Amino acid sequence: MKLYDLPASPNTRRVRIFIAEKNLEIEMIPIDMMSGENKTEEYLAKNPLGRMPLLELDGGTCIAESIAICRYLENEFPDPPLFGTTSLEKAMIEMWQRRMEFQFLNPLIDIFRNTHEMWKDRIVQIPQVAEIASEGVKEQMVWLNQELEGKEYIAGGGYSVADITAQCAFVMGKAAVGIRIPEDLSNLDAWWSRVTSRPTARA
Repeated sequence: MKLYDLPASPNTRRVRIFIAEKNLEIEMIPIDMMSGENKTEEYLAKNPLGRMPLLELDGGTCIAESIAICRYLENEFPDPPLFGTTSLEKAMIEMWQRRMEFQFLNPLIDIFRNTHEMWKDRIVQIPQVAEIASEGVKEQMVWLNQELEGKEYIAGGGYSVADITAQCAFVMGKAAVGIRIPEDLSNLDAWWSRVTSRPTARA
């Protein structure tokens, strides 16, 4: 298998952490988006949308979209389970994973796209979108801090794909748009310390 990777992307980081948690050896092929490598005929034949990550199987089948890739790997390599094992665990992890996408990952990507120089000539940037999203993320941090009361990990139980999604979102917030977890949000801050101290956090 090969993973076509965009190193700075939170979605490709999500897959890299997932792979590391599974202790898998998968060849990583970095794609240079700035030079247009993802728009070449060769790459578009693998993924017509020209996005990363992309998992190419040994037989040539390509799977795009980070969670689809993670689900495939979960089914092929079930230990350790990161999507849950019982019906209830799977439902709860799915619920929290989606919440982490909607409340944090997607808004932080919107902030980045609407403010960062690299997107200046690629899209029409709307500063107001970034401002609204920024306030929303800060409000949702307070909510998540409350939800983490008495819990080590986001979905309850052990570390899961929901934690990976949130972890990647907050890495982007800190590194790319200057939004950090406030220290006074003690539950969220403690969770952040736990997940970022894992050996896989730098994958």
